[in-house]
Amino acid sequence: MTIDRIFGNRGIGPLDKTRTRGQEKKAEQAAPSTGTDRVRFSDTMQQVRQAKEAAGGGEVQRSEKLAALKEQIASGSYRPDTRKVAASLLKFIAEGK
Repeated sequence: MTIDRIFGNRGIGPLDKTRTRGQEKKAEQAAPSTGTDRVRFSDTMQQVRQAKEAAGGGEVQRSEKLAALKEQIASGSYRPDTRKVAASLLKFIAEGK
């Protein structure tokens, strides 16, 4: 016995049509009555945009700081804080083990 003998060639039956009609009704109800599309961005997206803009300002400050450090190194006047360097090295070594 095969499935064709049970259902014939007409598919599963009226369930497919019922689902399709129900989905069409939901789509019609969800559609706006004005007939125009609208896009709304949440507050989160606006916050992301603001954060990206703020980060761009940080890059400018970083590049200015790097330029000043390069000038100090070139002139021989750069004197790093040895305690900060040692603390950073100890932290790096402790994390590596």
